[in-house]
Amino acid sequence: MLAPQPAEVRHPLDPEPVRATKAVAVFALGLVGALTGALVGGLVPATVALVLSRQARRQAYQARGFLTGSPLLRQGERLAWIGISLAATAVVVAAVIGLYRFANSPAGNDFAPGVN
Repeated sequence: MLAPQPAEVRHPLDPEPVRATKAVAVFALGLVGALTGALVGGLVPATVALVLSRQARRQAYQARGFLTGSPLLRQGERLAWIGISLAATAVVVAAVIGLYRFANSPAGNDFAPGVN
């Protein structure tokens, strides 16, 4: 029978692992971006969330495991991409509706029939 492995011993001067504050900000901005994405206003918070996410991942890598929060980062990134997708869809739908209305508008001269 195998003996249980001893738990990894931390150095007494090592800091306690803490959740990255940028991870919470990425999640919040991603959520705002997803909720307001169809109004095209969600594009700004979603973009900021993706930029912060990149910074937070870099900081977590440099912290060597003492910064946590990667599940929040993943969810925030997903929500940000959903917000960007909704904004792009809203722009395409608005363009199609605008082209349809333009195509069905009355064409021809603005003058009376006897003027020319």
